[in-house]
Amino acid sequence: MVTILVTGSAGFIGTHVCTLLLSKGFRVIGVDNFDPFYSRAIKEANLAVNKNHPAFHFYELDITEGLDAVTEENISAIIHLAAKAGVRPSIEDPAGYIKANIDGTQKVHEFMLARAIGKLIFASSSSVYGNNKKTPFSEEDSVDNPISPYAFTKKAGELMNYTFHHLYHIDIINLRFFTVYGPGQRPDLAIHKFVKKIARNEPLVLFGDGQTARDYTYVDDTVSGIYSALEYCLNNTGLYTTVNLGNSSPVTLHELVDVIYTAMGKEQQTIHEPMQPGDVDITFADISKAEQLFNYKPATRLAEGIEKFICWFNTVNSI
Repeated sequence: MVTILVTGSAGFIGTHVCTLLLSKGFRVIGVDNFDPFYSRAIKEANLAVNKNHPAFHFYELDITEGLDAVTEENISAIIHLAAKAGVRPSIEDPAGYIKANIDGTQKVHEFMLARAIGKLIFASSSSVYGNNKKTPFSEEDSVDNPISPYAFTKKAGELMNYTFHHLYHIDIINLRFFTVYGPGQRPDLAIHKFVKKIARNEPLVLFGDGQTARDYTYVDDTVSGIYSALEYCLNNTGLYTTVNLGNSSPVTLHELVDVIYTAMGKEQQTIHEPMQPGDVDITFADISKAEQLFNYKPATRLAEGIEKFICWFNTVNSI
């Protein structure tokens, strides 16, 4: 049985990744530190989805302190999802983001060398593109102008990975995620916050003129891409590459709000505030490389994904 270690395994994306890997017959080692960025209870509920599976073993630990507590041998690959997330919070706490995202990644590298683990899938972000004017964003574009500490820590992770690959011949794929949403989404993210406010008949606070756009990507599509990238990495050597995992279909803030209000059958109530520091104008993924390398094809339309999220939200809030 092939063993995969997943950092951030009790998080939103990590939970879905572990579930898919277990369904595919992998043995999964999960690692998470229950960072207080949001309620531990949410991550405990995420963890409960997989923790009783006989092929799943979980460690509560902080990657910035190392992974020596993990005793399993013969780990074939690491999917490194653990990180401090969020653009705006990173402006308030850049040191915390540097520690978790840069120092934590270095500790993952050290563990890989110590255990002779030769394959790494790294969670990067569309944030590295900053306010690039050329769209859609291609992996060949310059990412020299990040506009938040979160973004520069993700770019730093990619650069560290290249050096690690160059020196030690580790096979690495950096995956740049684009605004992932769906059941289990973090409570600080826009779709989750909007649905919660609408359910309470509270007005939505929208930053900017409503024309900013995001390449919303349903979690099942992102996780399918992660799995395909893992398979590609396991089956190839001499590998270092960076790949966008988006939907390639940006949606404006006003369009998103329209879809959510329609799905919930409520009258719109919105308040506009100025743009926030660190926010980008648009994210828009060129996904041709992902399609070429591992047949990545996102299949979930926004309206469908929003309906699935609302169904999940209503279920967990009725318990």
